[in-house]
Amino acid sequence: MSIQSEFELEQLRIAGQIVRRALNAMSAAVAPGVTTAELDTVCERVLTEDGATSAPRKVYAFPGAACISVNDEVVHGVPGPRTLQTGDLVKLDVTVEKNGFYADAAVTVRVGEVSEQADALARCAESAFRKAMKVARTGYRVYEIGRAVEREVRGHGFSVLREYCGHGIGRTIHEQPTVPNYLDLNNRARLTDGLVLAVEPIIAAGGWRSTVDGDGWTVRTADHSLAAHYEHTVVITRGEPILITAA
Repeated sequence: MSIQSEFELEQLRIAGQIVRRALNAMSAAVAPGVTTAELDTVCERVLTEDGATSAPRKVYAFPGAACISVNDEVVHGVPGPRTLQTGDLVKLDVTVEKNGFYADAAVTVRVGEVSEQADALARCAESAFRKAMKVARTGYRVYEIGRAVEREVRGHGFSVLREYCGHGIGRTIHEQPTVPNYLDLNNRARLTDGLVLAVEPIIAAGGWRSTVDGDGWTVRTADHSLAAHYEHTVVITRGEPILITAA
C-alpha cells in the first residue's frame, strides 16, 4: 500500500507496535529448554491483549501465531515441541493484522553463547538491513535495495536466500512490489513517497538454495547451513524511511 493520510499512518503504527511488543516478549523468553510452542504462546498472549490477529494464520491458515525457525530453518518454521539448546539461532517472525492494517518484522535471537559464525551471521543480517535503508528512499529503484543487501552479505562471506524476498505490505501480508535481497535489474520501479515495504534480508552461512519440509511450511537451507533473518516494515520518504516496527 501507499500511505495517503495521517490516519493510515497512525493505524499502521499501531499494528507495528504490536509486532514490536510481541517480538520483545518472545525474545525475552528465549532460553535453553524453552520450546518453540511456548514462544508461540507468548506471541499469542500479546496479540490477544492488543486485540490483534496473527496475519499468517488469518491469510494463509498457518498453524501458529508466529513463524519460529531454528538454525538451518530459514523461515516459516511451525511452532511445536522442539526445545531450544545453547548455541542455537532462533528466528522470530511476527506479522499482525489490526483494524485492517498489517505490519511484519523479524529478528534472529542467540540462545546463550553461540559460535563465532552464528554471531557473525546474525550481525550481518541486521547490517544488511541498515545498508538497505540508505537506498530505501523516494526516487531510488527497487533493485537498489537488493544490491545493497547482497553486497553487504557477500562481503561477509555469506549468501542471500534467493527464493525469499521482501515485499509490499499494508492491507494484506504480501503486496507489490517484490523486493529481492539480491541485484535484480528487472525490478526497476521507483520507490515513491508513502510506499510501505517489508524489507527483510534472509541469509545463510552456506549456499543460497533451500528446501521445504514435509509439513509444507518450514523452509531450510539445502546444505543445512545456519540461516539468519532480520526485518522491519518501513514507509518510504525522501529522507530516512520510517521504521514502523521499531521500538
